[in-house]
Amino acid sequence: MARCSRDVSMLTLSVALGPRAYPIHIGQGLVRGAGALIAPMLAFPRTVIVSNPVVAAHWLAPLRDSLAAKAIATDVILVPDGEAHKSWASAYDVLTRLLELKVERSTTVLALGGGVVGDLAGFAAAVCQRGMPFVQIPTTLLAQVDSSVGGKTGVNHPRGKNLIGAFHQPRAVVIDTDCLHTLPDRELCAGLAEVIKYGAIRDRGFFDWLETHLEALLAREADALAHAIGESCRIKAEIVAADEREEGERAHLNFGHTFGHAIEAGAGYGEWLHGEAVAAGMVMAATLSERLGMIDDADVDRLRSLLRRARLPVAGPLLGVERYLDLMGRDKKVLGGTLRFVLLRSLGNACVSSKVPPATLASLLR
Repeated sequence: MARCSRDVSMLTLSVALGPRAYPIHIGQGLVRGAGALIAPMLAFPRTVIVSNPVVAAHWLAPLRDSLAAKAIATDVILVPDGEAHKSWASAYDVLTRLLELKVERSTTVLALGGGVVGDLAGFAAAVCQRGMPFVQIPTTLLAQVDSSVGGKTGVNHPRGKNLIGAFHQPRAVVIDTDCLHTLPDRELCAGLAEVIKYGAIRDRGFFDWLETHLEALLAREADALAHAIGESCRIKAEIVAADEREEGERAHLNFGHTFGHAIEAGAGYGEWLHGEAVAAGMVMAATLSERLGMIDDADVDRLRSLLRRARLPVAGPLLGVERYLDLMGRDKKVLGGTLRFVLLRSLGNACVSSKVPPATLASLLR
C-alpha cells in the first residue's frame, strides 16, 4: 500500500516495495529544490541528466543549479524530442554517451522530461553497467501520473510499442507541478487520459470528482492539478506495490492500451500522442465491455463524455480489422496466443478477460 505524508508545500507518497521502496514527491518548485531531495540517496555525488532540447530550455538550468548547490556533479545527454525517437537507435546513442562519460555503477541517471525521456533513460540505466541508480523528474502530466511510477522502461519497435525494455524501479520520483505551465495544451489533454483511466478502473469517487473539476484541470489550477496527480499516483503506487511485475492486478493499468498501442503503431509513432490513443482505446474497451453485457450504456456514455470534455478523441482510426488484430496480437498481455483485454464491470471496477468472441471484436474494430 502507498504511504503518504505532507508538509506545507509537498505531498510525499511511498511505493512500498520493501528494500526497494521509493518516494514520490509532489509539489510546486521541486525542480529548484531537487538537489536537497536527491542528495541523501546518492551513493556518490555524480549524476547524468537525460533530457531533450524542448524541456532543457525551461528546466535544465534550475535543475543543475539545485544539484550544484549540494555539490553534485552533472553531465547532460540530450535526445531528440518525440515518440518517433523512443527507439533502439536512441537507446544505443544514450548508452554510447554514458560509456563515453565513463559512468560508474554509483553514477545516478536523472530523467528530466516526459514519457519518452523517462523510458529511454530508465532503460539505459537498467542495462548500462548491469544497472545504475535512476531518478525520474517528469515534466508532462502523462509522465507525472503514469510512466514515471512503477519501473517500466523501454523503447518501441516497428512491430509494437514498448516491446523492448526492462523493469527498473527508480530511487525517487520528483513531480514539480510548475512544469505543467510550460506544457502545450495538447500534451496536457493527453495526460488527462491517464488521469481519467485511474477513476475508470479503480475509483468511481475519483471519476466523479474529475467530472466536476475537469475545467479547473484544463485551466491548470494548482490545487486541482495537485489533487489529480496525487490521487493518480496513490492508485498506481498501491497497484505496483501489490503486483510489481504485472502478474495480476497491474494489468488493469493497461485499460485502453491494447487498442491504444495498436493505434500508435498503426498510425505511425508520433501521429497520435500516447494519451490520445489511450483515450480512444478506453472508449473501445468500454464499448466492448457493454457489448459483452458487463457494463451499462450510461457508464460508457459518461466515460466518452468526460474524454470529449478533455478534448480527446473517442474513436480510433480505421486501420482495418486484420491490421488491428495483427498489432494487438503482439500485445504483452497475450497469453498462450490468446488476446486478453482489460474490461469494465462498471466505472471503478476493471477486470481482465480473454472471453471475447471473435465476431464481437471484429464488429467493434469495423
